[in-house]
Amino acid sequence: MTSKPFGQADGIVSHLGQRELARRWKISERSLERWRWQGVGPRYVKVGGRVRYRLKDIETYEEEQLRSSTADTAGPGRSVG
Repeated sequence: MTSKPFGQADGIVSHLGQRELARRWKISERSLERWRWQGVGPRYVKVGGRVRYRLKDIETYEEEQLRSSTADTAGPGRSVG
């Protein structure tokens, strides 16, 4: 039986690490650390001391951040729900 990397099944990535998410959003890893400390941003999982973000939580968070106008409230790093 072959073990698969955490968050990967049959070649499909279901989790991203802090570095991968920071690259995806073109923000610093420190921003993600601060958001976790502040309790904002996407939900995350901590396994064996490592922070992982489930892809479905990232996509949900991205959907929640959609805006039609600059007058819309919640900004980057702010949780809407």
